[in-house]
Amino acid sequence: MEKLPKDPAMLVSAVNMLLRDEEFDTLSSLCNNFNEDCTELKQRLLEAGFEYSETKNSSVPLASINNYCNNKPIICN
Repeated sequence: MEKLPKDPAMLVSAVNMLLRDEEFDTLSSLCNNFNEDCTELKQRLLEAGFEYSETKNSSVPLASINNYCNNKPIICN
C-alpha cells in the first residue's frame, strides 16, 4: 500500500489491518511511513465514527469506547 485510503470505511479497515498485523507497532510509526499527520488521521477516524485506542492499538467504534471505563466493560442495565 503506497498511501492510506481516502474512503472512511476503507481507512479504518486499512489502519486496523496494518496495526493488527504488526506491520506498525504504533499509530505514530504508521503515520510516519505514510507521511500522514497523526492529528489529522485521528480526526478522519473520528469523522468515520472511530477513535484510535492506544491500549488496543486499533481504531474502535465510538459506541464501544463509551461503554468502557479503565479498560473494563461497563454493564448497562
